[in-house]
Amino acid sequence: MAERGGNRGGDDKPRRALRGRAGRMQGGRGSGRGSSGAVRLWGRHAVEAALKNPERQHRKLWATREGIASLDGELPADFPVEFAQGADLARLVARDAPHQGLVLDCEPLPDIFLDEVLDGDPARPLLILDQVTDPHNVGAILRSAAAFNACAIVTQDRHAPPESGTLAKSASGALEIVPWVRVVNLSRALDEVAEAGYWRIGLDGGGKDTLGAVIPTGPVALVLGAEGEGMRHNVAQHCDALARLPISAAMESLNVSNAAAIALYAIATRAD
Repeated sequence: MAERGGNRGGDDKPRRALRGRAGRMQGGRGSGRGSSGAVRLWGRHAVEAALKNPERQHRKLWATREGIASLDGELPADFPVEFAQGADLARLVARDAPHQGLVLDCEPLPDIFLDEVLDGDPARPLLILDQVTDPHNVGAILRSAAAFNACAIVTQDRHAPPESGTLAKSASGALEIVPWVRVVNLSRALDEVAEAGYWRIGLDGGGKDTLGAVIPTGPVALVLGAEGEGMRHNVAQHCDALARLPISAAMESLNVSNAAAIALYAIATRAD
């Protein structure tokens, strides 16, 4: 595969034939899960990003020939591929999942530790999610994090979704780009974030100040809670400020992924 960030050329660009082990479809049948210990991804953006990610170990790709042709770059000569019809691939993924002719079994991404991302560029915001468990929301937040150059997202092990095809599809490739740190205790992690010099801002609809009024010029960590319940009390107590988004009174709240995107935009466009 081409290096990350490469662009596809025109349709007249010559291609070498993709080589792989083509054979009969086996297993799956609607499980939407990989084999033991594996993650199953589907859809062009999610699969292509995983194939380009040097940190991702791949097991097997099931694909239509059209799906292979849609990829940006070429598979290694010995890459394990099974060609199949679209209807066959549909049996490998969740019901009605838009696989786009590509289904990939791979290993989970390696663990990343908090100190690894705190030592990075302080201009890049950090996102901390408290009990946001919907994979669609976490995937959409990853996509916004990649778009606005966040350094990582941080979640608690027990209250966050696992890597999955649904999450990766919602992330549209960002699962392979944005580091995802899983911690045992979110409050302790927030203490480490403060020690690293980050100003911790919790998004709370009941906050006295708007987000724009409390954004500092230095490193920022945004803390978002689950829809409905919001941040837990102990997590909110570990924030340096609680702020709200200035939305209309006609709407009680925003989806957590929308709120994350707006907050990241506000940080990206803050005055120096």
